[in-house]
Amino acid sequence: MSEAGRKNPNYNSVTMKVYRKFKHKVALKNSLAKETLSEFFATCLLIILGCGCVATSVLSNRSSDAYLTNNLGFAMAVTIAVYVAGGVSGGHINPAVSFAMCLTGRLKWAKFPFYVSAQFLGAMAGSAAIFGIYYDALYNYTGGILTVDGPNATAYIFATYPQPYLSILGGFADQVMSTALLLIGVFAIFDNKNLGTPKGLEPIAVGLLILLLGLSLGMNSGCAMNPARDLGPRIFTAMAGWGMDVFTYGNNWWWVPVVGPMVGAAIGAFIYVLCIEAHCSDYIIEDAHNSLEVDHYEKQEFTNMA
Repeated sequence: MSEAGRKNPNYNSVTMKVYRKFKHKVALKNSLAKETLSEFFATCLLIILGCGCVATSVLSNRSSDAYLTNNLGFAMAVTIAVYVAGGVSGGHINPAVSFAMCLTGRLKWAKFPFYVSAQFLGAMAGSAAIFGIYYDALYNYTGGILTVDGPNATAYIFATYPQPYLSILGGFADQVMSTALLLIGVFAIFDNKNLGTPKGLEPIAVGLLILLLGLSLGMNSGCAMNPARDLGPRIFTAMAGWGMDVFTYGNNWWWVPVVGPMVGAAIGAFIYVLCIEAHCSDYIIEDAHNSLEVDHYEKQEFTNMA
């Protein structure tokens, strides 16, 4: 089609009609189905972009700047993922976040299993995409031997693993604290009764929060703070050739970045409500009137109470 043809009003009109008809046919009618698909796609995107940065650092032997690259990459991946899904599901992309939202009445409990399932499946799909994209590079780097430990270990491209000095108890405390801080920051960012964040800039603020947490608390075990981001790729690597070592390494480390963030999310939500939210005058007035269905967060793109 020539440039003149593209500028033709009739051509544009036909294109728009076809486009609208296509959207109408593929549009999901059920709101929960829309949110579930949104969480799946956004979490898949998170893993592709985040783990893709780790893969680039590992497979290109860029060890000198890997720590900064990985943290910047995941922070930007979270930002984009929240932008992509924020208007549909809220862009939780993290079972710990969804759990905290349910605990505080910002998400219906009936939606929780759908959100979490979509997040885990999205993380596995994202891992499969990265494995396919870097398949040749992986086998060139490892010689075809996929390992969790050793000079050519590559399992940590996909999931987090502890440093040799880290105990299970220390790692659990690490995950609880980092996720609690994550939820405190997230609640503050989306709280219009507090300073809040200008509309449309919330995902950037969340990305900066992720970057800060990764740089300050990521040395011990990579600062997963997200059960789907860790367990989904770990399951995929177990099936893709790394074997059961991905679960047994580090004294059966695998459960720590799954359980720790859920505990930390509950603690973080409780601390924010106890220390900040409960003392805002608007909340006190609303509680006095026994308003049980108040939306404390007006930014619906994150809490999605529809």
